[in-house]
Amino acid sequence: MDEKKEEKVHSPQKATIYSAILPGLGQGYNKKYWKIPIIYAGFGTLGYFIHWNNSNYQTMKLAYSDFTDDNPDTNSHLDLEGASYYNLTKEPDITNFKTALSKQQDYYRRNRDLLVITTVVFYGLNIIDASVDAHFLDFDISEDLTMNWQPSMSYFNNQTVYGIHCSFTF
Repeated sequence: MDEKKEEKVHSPQKATIYSAILPGLGQGYNKKYWKIPIIYAGFGTLGYFIHWNNSNYQTMKLAYSDFTDDNPDTNSHLDLEGASYYNLTKEPDITNFKTALSKQQDYYRRNRDLLVITTVVFYGLNIIDASVDAHFLDFDISEDLTMNWQPSMSYFNNQTVYGIHCSFTF
């Protein structure tokens, strides 16, 4: 009986697709289980800060809208922590408060948008990590890492050229 053992081939393409479908799945396919909690901690942290910045952005947006409209019943801007430092009956403070609300709104929106971009980049890095790790999984790391130097003699345009021949074994 001649039984042939089929050698299981590790596919970098599978690792890439798995990681694209579900972050961390490609790392699991590569048997690098220690990376999975790091990936989910990264996504969780980014998600938390996206939510936090978006919540503050929505608060500032509503406060700015309430402050600039003509309806006296909308006064969510008075609930803000920094509103007590302004005298909102005098003109210079009104302008300064409006500018501060606008700047805070822009600040939180910018941070939220940058964090969304960072999340997309982190997702891409997750896929790249799974692919590169799968390519290197079968990489032969032997103990024989040598470099050999030898004098050499070559002929170029009917002249003898002396040099050094270098070879690497790995």
